[in-house]
Amino acid sequence: MVNENNITMMMRKLLFLLILFLTGSFTASAQDVTFKASAPATVINGQQFRLTYSTNKPGKDLRIADLTGFDVLFTANQESHNSVLSNGQYVTIDTYSMVYTLVANKEGTFTIPPATIKVGNSEYKSNPVTIKVLPKDKADDAVAQQAQSGSASGINNESLFVRMHVTKSSVYENEGFLVTFKLYSLYDVRSFENIKFPEFEGFLSQDIELSQDRSLIPDNYNGRNYLSFVLKQVILYPQRSGNITIGSGKYDVIVQIRNQQQVRSIFDGFLDSYSPVKKALTSAPVTINVKPLPAGKPASFSGALGDYNLKSSISSNNVKANEAITVKVNISGNGNIKLIRHPEIAFPNDFDTFDPKVDVPTKVTTAGVSGNKIIEYTAIPRYAGDFIIPKAEFSYFDIKSGTYKTLYTEEFKLHVEPGAGGASSNNPAIFNATNKEDLKLVGQDIRYIKTNEVYYSPKGNAFYGSLTFWLSYIIPTLLFIIFFIIYRKQAAENSNIALVRTKKANKVASKRLKLAGKLLKENRKEEFYDEVLKAVWGYLSDKLNIPVASLTKDNVEVELGKYGIDESLITRFMDILNTCEFARYAPAQDASGMDQLYEETVQTIDKMENTIKK
Repeated sequence: MVNENNITMMMRKLLFLLILFLTGSFTASAQDVTFKASAPATVINGQQFRLTYSTNKPGKDLRIADLTGFDVLFTANQESHNSVLSNGQYVTIDTYSMVYTLVANKEGTFTIPPATIKVGNSEYKSNPVTIKVLPKDKADDAVAQQAQSGSASGINNESLFVRMHVTKSSVYENEGFLVTFKLYSLYDVRSFENIKFPEFEGFLSQDIELSQDRSLIPDNYNGRNYLSFVLKQVILYPQRSGNITIGSGKYDVIVQIRNQQQVRSIFDGFLDSYSPVKKALTSAPVTINVKPLPAGKPASFSGALGDYNLKSSISSNNVKANEAITVKVNISGNGNIKLIRHPEIAFPNDFDTFDPKVDVPTKVTTAGVSGNKIIEYTAIPRYAGDFIIPKAEFSYFDIKSGTYKTLYTEEFKLHVEPGAGGASSNNPAIFNATNKEDLKLVGQDIRYIKTNEVYYSPKGNAFYGSLTFWLSYIIPTLLFIIFFIIYRKQAAENSNIALVRTKKANKVASKRLKLAGKLLKENRKEEFYDEVLKAVWGYLSDKLNIPVASLTKDNVEVELGKYGIDESLITRFMDILNTCEFARYAPAQDASGMDQLYEETVQTIDKMENTIKK
């Protein structure tokens, strides 16, 4: 009986496992079905090409959308079975395709909607396909024939050239625009050598990372169809108004041309030979008209251009004394987001504050630089009570509307309860001389009676009327007068904002350079050059009392000249700015160059401090 029960249980388990296996196989089989569409991204009007729909399982009832803009010449079914080695075993990959041979009948960009197919009892949908149809080539037949001849003399400025294309030729100061360097060729391009792009003097630049898997694609320019290749794309931000010229670039391109030969037999036409030819190309310079920003800048404007949103939050509205709070501000949008200054949060005077933590995750595309600037402000309240952290302003120039816009953070109400040390707004407290946070309460006990022996002074040695007695009045009075004079002087100086900025210029620059030194040790090249650039511009802004948004290399030289600064020192400042602007996005910089730049910046600022006395 026991054996029969055991056999019955085993049969049930086997049946369950078999059903589970079949169900899993069916599910996996259904999930493994792929159905995709493929076609060239660019074709020429009148040119034949293939639109292919492929699956890895046999299907039926293929339905495609209306092929507007294209004529169907013929269709064909194709089936292939390829064996590939995977994990030490040969695996067969099956492909079932329906190939449509099409010809474009009009110019423009067309999107073919997804097609559907049935595989088993399920229906699957393909991906959409976008095809750009270029116009027919309107080139002169003689020029085209010369290019096809393959002679070296046929390589001219119309058959092979590099063009620098800018999306805008008139922009505002600090407004980003796209610059594309593209090669156009009637020949098969083999390689590039000695590429030298312009230096973008007068601009800050941000390179766009190009795909590694790139090939020549058809493109129509001035009525002719070329094979084109994007060499470089960069976002530029002009740093001053006026006409700024982007210089010429130089490029050596190696193309493959057909050799001309005399026909000697009927077989010569089938035995064409090709040779590589190097051609030196130059891209023409382009002049950009940079317009100054319109008047009416808000007080909180610091050079931000684009389209932005602002959000703010606080870590907690109810804390204890000596506990840290964090106010987070998130500025998101599209524009010169990496260059903008963050808003200043005005914490109450009794709060200890720290340098904000800033993170700028961004994405650089042909549409510009987009992303976030996340600023975290940390402060520690030292006393109990109710406090208000007021709103902070952030202003930017909206390029689309041509107006200034101001965004505000939230106003935060903060309740601070007494901390572990008993700090409160209602209890008397004194500071311990060695520890600021330790507080002791006094006046809560009866003082004991002193019982030591009493000493009497002899007659004639009375303290009243003595020199010591008068000095005890005169010295504190003199000290009070001196303190009052110094206090009034400091108050007058502090009311002069420009003077305060000037005096603190070196201190602020030292903080930034300290951070730059840390980035230098970590070999974070782009952040290092960015921090040194901010330190120098910020120092010059504070020292010369000119907003950073209004600073240019030209007016810096003029203002420094007014103070009688030596020309060599001015040149050193200009060299530092130029080095930082171009080295931040350079392909590579060795550590010795960064060390030298850091030491040069520290020494130049120190020498400037000894020269300008305010």
